[in-house]
Amino acid sequence: MPQDPYALVRIDMLPEAIQKTLEAKKLLETGKVSKVQEAVEKAGISRSSFYKYKDGVFPFHAMVKEKIVTISMILEHRAGILSRVLSFLASASASVLTIHQTIPLQGEANVSMSVDTAQVGMEINELLQGLVDLPGVRRAIVVGTGE
Repeated sequence: MPQDPYALVRIDMLPEAIQKTLEAKKLLETGKVSKVQEAVEKAGISRSSFYKYKDGVFPFHAMVKEKIVTISMILEHRAGILSRVLSFLASASASVLTIHQTIPLQGEANVSMSVDTAQVGMEINELLQGLVDLPGVRRAIVVGTGE
């Protein structure tokens, strides 16, 4: 068994019972249901399965909230794109701690940033989607988290 007891796994790779546990937890978290029984019925899971997994599985956004996140991006090599990225992060109340950019090759530059997400009012996947939606941003993914 590895020393680190945690792993980052795509949801579609998880067993169905764990996927449904995440679904039930989201229903409760968002207030769409108020009782565990309602959540498990809507998710299609037994109460015993829900209680078996609920303390061991968390959505990705819950694990990175109030942490420093390292985001890797591929940006087109055009004037103003990095500026748009920084403006977007500032408007989301993210605090950029470090920036590393490679020399552009074939019209693209790799950029990695360490970002403090403590004050961000959205989930990390929404922040990433907002970055990807910016003109000139070809990819944005989380490559690391830390305190």
